Amino acid sequence: MPAAKKAARKKAPPPKTARGCRIKRVYQPAAKDDGLRVLVDRLWPRGIAKAKAQIDLWLRDLAPSDALRHMVHDDPSKWPDFVKAYSRELKQEPAKSAVADLRKQLRGRRVTLLYAARDEEHNNAVALARLLAR
Repeated sequence: MPAAKKAARKKAPPPKTARGCRIKRVYQPAAKDDGLRVLVDRLWPRGIAKAKAQIDLWLRDLAPSDALRHMVHDDPSKWPDFVKAYSRELKQEPAKSAVADLRKQLRGRRVTLLYAARDEEHNNAVALARLLAR
């Protein structure tokens, strides 16, 4: 395999996140060091039983609107626009309250934000973690 293809297959470095906050795809097995496992998608992930997912908290209000979700899923090049628009949505109720609740959960404990999207670099959990780190 050419070196260029190997380099392209490498995963991007994990995004900067708030202290004690991790990001993980919900389909990955739960780990002891995940801490509080929080699903941040509006819809329940396909094909995974609630018992297997081991989700402690489901904050649907943190999920982006359908229009925003489709924007970034359909065209990852719109990622910067998605992050800006998602940030604005998180400043409106009921998302604003959910963000405050999540910040409280982050105090003194590890939190793992769970998402179902296939794209590990362009999804709402990555954007949310970056926004929480500010």
